[in-house]
Amino acid sequence: MSSQLKIPSPLRKFTNGESVIDVQGGTVREVLEELFARYPGLQIHLLDESGDLRNFVNVYVNKEDIRHSAGLDTQVKEGSDIRIVPAIAGGADNLPELETGEFNRYSRHFSLPEIGVQGQRKLKAGKVLIVGTGGLGSPASLYLTAAGVGTIGLVDFDTVDESNLQRQILFGVDRLGKSKVQSARERLKALNPYVNVISHEVALSSENALDIIKDYDIVVDGTDNFPTRYLINDACVFLGKPNVYGSIFRFEGQISVFNYDGGPCYRCLYPEPPPPGLVPSCAEGGVLGVLPGIVGSIQANEAIKLLAEIGRPLKGRFLLFDALSMEFSELKLKRNEACAVCGNDPTITDLIDYQEFCGIPSEKTKPKYGEISVHELKEKIDAGETVTILDVRNPFELEVATIPNVLHIPMNEVPANLDKLNPDEEIFVLCRTGIRSGKICEYLINHNFKRVKNIRGGIRAWSLEIDPSVPIY
Repeated sequence: MSSQLKIPSPLRKFTNGESVIDVQGGTVREVLEELFARYPGLQIHLLDESGDLRNFVNVYVNKEDIRHSAGLDTQVKEGSDIRIVPAIAGGADNLPELETGEFNRYSRHFSLPEIGVQGQRKLKAGKVLIVGTGGLGSPASLYLTAAGVGTIGLVDFDTVDESNLQRQILFGVDRLGKSKVQSARERLKALNPYVNVISHEVALSSENALDIIKDYDIVVDGTDNFPTRYLINDACVFLGKPNVYGSIFRFEGQISVFNYDGGPCYRCLYPEPPPPGLVPSCAEGGVLGVLPGIVGSIQANEAIKLLAEIGRPLKGRFLLFDALSMEFSELKLKRNEACAVCGNDPTITDLIDYQEFCGIPSEKTKPKYGEISVHELKEKIDAGETVTILDVRNPFELEVATIPNVLHIPMNEVPANLDKLNPDEEIFVLCRTGIRSGKICEYLINHNFKRVKNIRGGIRAWSLEIDPSVPIY
């Protein structure tokens, strides 16, 4: 017989965040046996050594306390509503005390009845992992630190570049070339010495994600690529952690809370990523500098609400923001029961190769085209060789930086202009960093161009290694 078992919030850490579970069984005992088979960690908290319900736990079937009927042998009819109701003391004894200096620091929170001293202690007990310390991670980490979240984890492996400073407000010119994670940690500790900031100076991967995420309550997704986004989602589902999602492009932002209290995960919204090259990166398409500040601040707001257990989170809601029209809109999301990760019968039960899943060439799938360094290209030019350099950047990029004697065809116009290229000629393809040009190399190879090479590092490498007079952007 199929019924629904409701799991109270204090016990959801044992059920990977699930709040409602479909169960089979003709009695309460049979229902609990199925529950314990799925989540063995629950049994010791609900049953004593003799197999009876502990005295601080009640079970209700269709709103009737089973203690007043047949106990664990109470009959369960098809479609019954079964609820586990443990005693709850409010958790005050398990929350950290505030230090003397924190009372003045957080006094504006104390004035809010929804937070108060108790809510501030919940924030201090909270542990939030922020993946990415860039455009989204900067405002999110600053506001979570200022709010007094007790432990902030930072994941990033990059260094600070001048092009970051237009939007990544954690950093200044004094941090150029230095570790983002270490720079962010220093900035956050200077903002609030009561917060513990943990550095994870690594690229999040299938090998380390579960081990890193497991020690945190919430993950804030501040990434800028699809492989890491799907990795975060799947790891959060497997560990039962809420995923506070944010994404930005040009003038538009997206925010939601995934995998929270039985709500949908990121894969429920997007089961698969777009093909490589279809969605440009922010480096290619641009981003309004203030946009990540708005989106990252909303992510911080959602994380605070989850930790303090207040308000209405963005669970099952997809918030869209357009900075040009200054409009917010909201779409409803539903959990996909056929979702490959969080569905009723998941087909993905462990972390996978997310580069391969997103169609990005790896060591196992090396591209068919060759590569050439900017030094090798310069040697050919200096030797007087005739070289064809195909620049696939956008027109506005040529206004910023260019090199002489290139054939310019924007990336999306290459398919319609193949007649301008000689398939038997050696062609060197150029973009900003070598990513878009690699995609065009692959396209040309697949259309019978035999001698195509990608210029490794793009015009950025040319600026850094060959001609510093060419602006870096």
